[in-house]
Amino acid sequence: MDKSVQLKGTAIRESDIKEGKVLSTQWVPKAQYAWDTGVAIGRFLEELKGGKIIGMKCARCRRIMIPPRMFCELCYQPCREWVYLQDWGTVRSFCVSHLRWDASRMKDPFLPSVIELEGSTKGMGFFHLTGEIDPKDMKIGLKVKAVWKDARERTGAITDIRYFKPV
Repeated sequence: MDKSVQLKGTAIRESDIKEGKVLSTQWVPKAQYAWDTGVAIGRFLEELKGGKIIGMKCARCRRIMIPPRMFCELCYQPCREWVYLQDWGTVRSFCVSHLRWDASRMKDPFLPSVIELEGSTKGMGFFHLTGEIDPKDMKIGLKVKAVWKDARERTGAITDIRYFKPV
């Protein structure tokens, strides 16, 4: 800032606040929020709670998409037809990750994968973890199946599927 510019006002010192010479307040917010899943993802999560995976079929190009969406991003047509998919499929891409979300190193890696679920359109990927496999044995084309939480533990979240394991 240009030193020749003089700002008008009165400087406040920390001691002024502590001595009560300046009006101040302290407030701890109770931040609450809600996340609206919408029609497609809301139904998708409810079906996961029931142990089922559901996608959506495009009215025009007939693609079966997972996760479901209300319109096709390729032809921009509405999607209204729900389609149940298998809980098994083929690994189309994967990563051997030795880093946690906070970038700290892990001894045992985790294996996020893009899985083409049986019943979805070829090339449609479902992103999830792969487990019960040595990272050296991971490969594109690997057949995998969902490992679900016990029905009593499911909450309607993507984590209702623990991971996908080789079949």
